[in-house]
Amino acid sequence: MLYNYIKEHYKEAEPIFLADLLIENITESELNQQLKELCEKGSLQQYDEEVYFIPKKSKFNLAVGPNADMVARYRFVSKGDNVDGFYAGNTFANQIGISTQVPYVIEIVSNNVSDDGEVLIGNRRFVVRKTVVPITKENVYVLQMLELLVKLDTYLDCSYEEAREKFAEYISVCGIAKSDVELFIKEYPKSTLKYYYELELDKILT
Repeated sequence: MLYNYIKEHYKEAEPIFLADLLIENITESELNQQLKELCEKGSLQQYDEEVYFIPKKSKFNLAVGPNADMVARYRFVSKGDNVDGFYAGNTFANQIGISTQVPYVIEIVSNNVSDDGEVLIGNRRFVVRKTVVPITKENVYVLQMLELLVKLDTYLDCSYEEAREKFAEYISVCGIAKSDVELFIKEYPKSTLKYYYELELDKILT
């Protein structure tokens, strides 16, 4: 029964979190026992504490599973249509092109933590911070931008003019409107508003 449920809801090599296996009429101890038996049979493998996956066979007949980045994304950022977080700090600054620094530790802001801290997944460390505003599919892009503006100079490797162009590209691609910013910017530190006007983002947004 459990394995059929897993096969119906998960793809091979996709992270399966113990907390998500909420199946009616199966107690926690029964669930753990069945997971143990499935792992012993080779139907499942355990990636990390409370994280499992259906092994996918490679062309060399080796079992392939998720990596740490994928597990972190599923746990803290997005899974299917659900959005719970976004990449932040140097991670995001590098993604949009205002920083050349390649971060060793990935930074994430998420709904799924109650306190800021480091999380070890596999052999990789992630810094995960709680969000200022609950993150949804509708507001994720504007919140990601505002979060970066809080400490902009910490991440900036280019001039404000170049940064303005990169932010303009991001605003255009993500469809961020001035009303979106006005709705949430008051929830962030004053430095956010300072950088917002110094970059003249108010003139870009419509």
